[in-house]
Amino acid sequence: MTEQKTTEQQISYQDFQKIDIRVGTVVSVDAFPEARKAAYKLVIDFGELLGRKKSSAQVTEHYPEKEVLVGKQVLCVVNFAPKQIGPFVSEVLTLGVADETGKVILVEAGKKAPNGQRLF
Repeated sequence: MTEQKTTEQQISYQDFQKIDIRVGTVVSVDAFPEARKAAYKLVIDFGELLGRKKSSAQVTEHYPEKEVLVGKQVLCVVNFAPKQIGPFVSEVLTLGVADETGKVILVEAGKKAPNGQRLF
């Protein structure tokens, strides 16, 4: 018998459904000099249902020119409670993965999707 290996505790599909991950388009990016680690303040458009939400993202290493982020479609958790980060309130968690050195790469939609579409 082989043992199933997992990296984290297994969850049920019902648990997964509790996490509301949606696609949105970055509409503006500002520097966030007050952050402890280099970061940007993003405004992301999730369409009519959710509107525009703010997020902080520590992605300056891979995206040193903040303007390149405008227009990108990113995936975000939209049903976490807002989080105070210094003087800024982050309303959604913008998802990313670490490269081989630990620097964050944004999780983007592979093709254009309507803003607000849910990941399933």
